[in-house]
Amino acid sequence: MIRHIVLFTAKDRADIDHIIEGLSVLTTIPHARRLEVARNRKTDQLGNDVDVVVYGEFDNETEFAAYKAHDLYQESIRRVRPLRELRFAADYNVSTDARLASMAAKSQVTRRTVPAGGG
Repeated sequence: MIRHIVLFTAKDRADIDHIIEGLSVLTTIPHARRLEVARNRKTDQLGNDVDVVVYGEFDNETEFAAYKAHDLYQESIRRVRPLRELRFAADYNVSTDARLASMAAKSQVTRRTVPAGGG
């Protein structure tokens, strides 16, 4: 499974709702297992620059490519690009990349909880 996460900032805060509307078009594209568009809650103590988040899950590379090739994807770009300032995207394969990170975290926790001297 592929996870697709995109973060947007608005040129003008007054346009955030319009950005969300333009991105919500993506939720009608049939190739995603799950697709969410949401306003950032801005509750992080270190940074709250991101205004809108898109989160998607795709079964495979073929479905992800079909999503990006869909006419509604292009329509969303046409509507949102003039309103957004920054766009950051990250994609990763859950079956390989995420599992490796999870295993490394478990390994670190195990090492911290095992008493010195092995027992």
